[in-house]
Amino acid sequence: MKNLFTLLTVIVLGNLISCQSPKENATMEVMSFDIQVKNIKMGEHDAFVYHLKNSNGMEVELTNYGAILSKILVPDREGNSQNIMLTYEKVEDFINDTYFFGATAGRYANRIAKGKFELDGEEFQLATNNGENHLHGGLKGFNRQLWDGEVIDGLENEIGIRMRYVSEDGEEGYPGTLTTTIEFILGKDNRLKINMEAETDKVTIVNLTHHGYFNLSNMEENILNHEVQLFVAYFTPVDQGLIPTGELKSVEGTPFDFREPRKVGERIEDTGAGYDHNFVVSEVHDGELRKMAEVYHEGTGRLMRVFSTKPGVQFYTGNFLDGKQTTQGVTYSKNYGFCLEPQFFPNSPNEPSFPSARLEPGDTYRHEIVYEFDLK
Repeated sequence: MKNLFTLLTVIVLGNLISCQSPKENATMEVMSFDIQVKNIKMGEHDAFVYHLKNSNGMEVELTNYGAILSKILVPDREGNSQNIMLTYEKVEDFINDTYFFGATAGRYANRIAKGKFELDGEEFQLATNNGENHLHGGLKGFNRQLWDGEVIDGLENEIGIRMRYVSEDGEEGYPGTLTTTIEFILGKDNRLKINMEAETDKVTIVNLTHHGYFNLSNMEENILNHEVQLFVAYFTPVDQGLIPTGELKSVEGTPFDFREPRKVGERIEDTGAGYDHNFVVSEVHDGELRKMAEVYHEGTGRLMRVFSTKPGVQFYTGNFLDGKQTTQGVTYSKNYGFCLEPQFFPNSPNEPSFPSARLEPGDTYRHEIVYEFDLK
């Protein structure tokens, strides 16, 4: 396959976007963005890797195979930009991923009990890939599909990539042909926005999220010393299969109380296997963008904020990381990364009291996720 490599430098002056080189604007205060695009082979697929960079030291790497976000680099308090995501040595290695590193999870992120649900009296059986349950879209979810990808034109003070995938009726057992579009947009203020939209031709269920594993420590230690704050009052207890029981339980007096910043490792042993639970940001789904979480690492000074328009967020502490993956000399053992996955609640199609993930023809599913990075 012929190798393609494209570099685009964009200089932003207020609302003016110029194609001039950085040297020509050297005497002016500017915000510059770089986009690099190259082609790779993902198994039998011809795919692309996109590298986005702003002049504040933040870089994002992603691929249209699986709409996977493979790296995020942000500065620490010393000004050193390093990767904060669990990843592989090279993007091509994601073809064999089993951990959902950086994945776009869909059609339904998280678990559905026994892979079954009903819509209007009709029962649907999904692929089961997590014991007897359905997880993150099944055996070949959205993270294993090839998406169309393109650079977004006409953005001001930001750059982005748009991806599109058409999931056919019956794929992994889901009803309806679902057309999904995702935009990954990097701003000058070290914010990464992920905008997701989907439409269907039959009534169906949709729950899309980003499943990146983060570690703010320059990969020098696990995440047990990271301080986490969750802006929630309730969580959804689970059974042994990690399926919610249907109860909304107060976090007060439990190891799940992160209303004030706490280190992950402070009470993780009291949870049993670790955190892998949905936290209730809102009991209704009103589409309002809310701050869900903050995570801070004292050693590097990195502060991460997570916002979303969905009513729940899964806090997962890498309990199933088994030390079989080593990247750049770092072995990803248990608790080496954390996930904050904005979402509808797990198994909501089988829990009428949970916010509904139902999507009708003519309606549009929308989900906005924002990752914001700062220092303190």
